[in-house]
Amino acid sequence: MTPSAIEQAIVAAHRQAFADFAPRPAPEPGLHLWGDEPVYRGALAACSRLGFIAIDADCLASAWYRQSLRTSHFDANAWPATPADFGLHVSGSAPAFAPCPRELGLYAVLPTAEWVGRMARAGVPTVQLRFKSADAEAVRDEVRAAVQAVQDTDALLFINDHWREAIAAGSYGVHLGQEDMDALSPDELQQLRASGVRLGISTHGYAEMVRASQAVPSYIAMGAVFPTTLKQMATVPQGLARLMHYAELTRSYPQVAIGGIGAEQFAEVRRSGVGSIAVVRAIVNADNPEQAAQALMQRLAA
Repeated sequence: MTPSAIEQAIVAAHRQAFADFAPRPAPEPGLHLWGDEPVYRGALAACSRLGFIAIDADCLASAWYRQSLRTSHFDANAWPATPADFGLHVSGSAPAFAPCPRELGLYAVLPTAEWVGRMARAGVPTVQLRFKSADAEAVRDEVRAAVQAVQDTDALLFINDHWREAIAAGSYGVHLGQEDMDALSPDELQQLRASGVRLGISTHGYAEMVRASQAVPSYIAMGAVFPTTLKQMATVPQGLARLMHYAELTRSYPQVAIGGIGAEQFAEVRRSGVGSIAVVRAIVNADNPEQAAQALMQRLAA
């Protein structure tokens, strides 16, 4: 088949699933050994037409090419989902961070240690302190307070960004964004891993998932699934169709879906098979946060 025929076949097979995404200009074929291969070139153009940004279109096209080699044929209906075709490291491969439960359940992302304590005592199984401050002493104090706040509860605490403070305070885990991961030196990454702390990493598409997997983290977070006003996102909302594919690819890891997810969307997000849904506003902005948390946990268990 020609690259054009392959492009048309992929678009025809998957256009409906990605109808909410505007086409993007196809990047120039990368400097791969397979850069001139028809499957790669056709898939690169197709994934761009289906709305994937350049780096993700390239990642998908490379996977589609590797899949065609592995299976000895091209199938437009077979959306790539085998980790090896992406070069994605599976959970448990070396070197790996300490494991965490596959089902992290309701995951409350909270602004202060006081909030962390409230939700831990309300029975929320996983909590994250996302405390923003340029004051190093204030950060240390808040992280320590959060660790103390979950003592005598069953809640698993992750600290956003402040990994050194989290290790010093004895936090269960740390959560890092892509930029934070990229900023770590190899020695710092080894220090983080050797501490025994659990590591979760945010991802916003295929290329970031592959990059995150190189560290073999404890869990992978995927989003933003829906529009969110909490932070400026570099990528568009990923939507349910993409979440389904992302979850299938990263199934060896505990998975967290995050970003603009409200109670009414829990059932459809849960159908992706993720073991955890992260929320912020659904709890923090609720009239009765404890009651809201209980209702969300019931939805997640349904």
